[in-house]
Amino acid sequence: MLTEFGLIDRYFKRPRPGTASRAVLGIGDDCALLAPTPGLQWAISTDMLVSGRHFFADVDPAALGHKALAVNLSDLAAMGAQARAFTLALALPQADPDWLQGFSDGLFALADSHGCELIGGDTTGGPLNICITVFGEIEPGQALTRGAAQVGDDIWISGQLGDARLALGAARGEWQVDATDLPALRRALERPQPRLALGRALRGIAHAALDLSDGLAGDLRHILRRSGCAARVDVDALPRSAALARQPLEIQRRCTVAGGDDYELCFTAPPAARDRIAELADSLALALTRVGTIEPIASSGGSTDPAAALSASAVGAATALAPIHWVDATGRTLPAAVQTSFHGFDHFDAS
Repeated sequence: MLTEFGLIDRYFKRPRPGTASRAVLGIGDDCALLAPTPGLQWAISTDMLVSGRHFFADVDPAALGHKALAVNLSDLAAMGAQARAFTLALALPQADPDWLQGFSDGLFALADSHGCELIGGDTTGGPLNICITVFGEIEPGQALTRGAAQVGDDIWISGQLGDARLALGAARGEWQVDATDLPALRRALERPQPRLALGRALRGIAHAALDLSDGLAGDLRHILRRSGCAARVDVDALPRSAALARQPLEIQRRCTVAGGDDYELCFTAPPAARDRIAELADSLALALTRVGTIEPIASSGGSTDPAAALSASAVGAATALAPIHWVDATGRTLPAAVQTSFHGFDHFDAS
């Protein structure tokens, strides 16, 4: 039978021969001790994943280990930080050796690929719950934040949006998906790729950035509220996979605009940076798509287009704080009923 400390020693305490540790003191004491790189700042973020809320109970444990760390590394990517170390707090209904082996394999495969070391944490019995805290480093004044967008900036999206939500909807029976598309869609849902290299490359190019965890409609408003701006977004320009493009337009828009769980980066940058961003896309072999523009708030709310005025009146007080003018590929404003259906994920919304 596995004890708490036997579990830690067997699955999570790893010798690092030939590898310089970030920790002066790591797993096995009351605290870990980290030695910061002189002249750099720490970037720290925490995310929690709860069974039944963030993942299905029968998810592949290796995929869960990957995702638990990936969603945290994605926060470092959004800030432009270099990943260094992480802690893990894990509640388990039982100490199943096969589950633990798969989980730790998936966790460490991603950690090793980004040079990120497990330095401590906690384990306990209880409903399956995973909480990870990541530590990154960045030069002072170089962090990408949510409050630096400027009027006239382009809005960019990395990768593709909507596949994770399409996979979730298929699993829930909300819609039908071709069986040949399911493996790729499941990978998007269960094994998101944190865009750390992109985040670091965007320093000095992008003004504002964040990662898309709760859906573009909700997350973009964080940038707009912090920056005191509005936005115009072309929903038909949002990058999507061929699998999603085969779905009805309503499902495409629901997944790309409000789906969540994408963990791609949304960032703003001046039009003068377009060539540099195109070079970045080539060098990283990663699609970077321009989808809209940052505008003054008065511009979005004061449009002379009657349809735009209708949608502005319908979106309510929350949207008025950070207006998004949603248009299609022709530049036509989407109907008010469609715009009001665009909202991000809320952990305390029971609807």
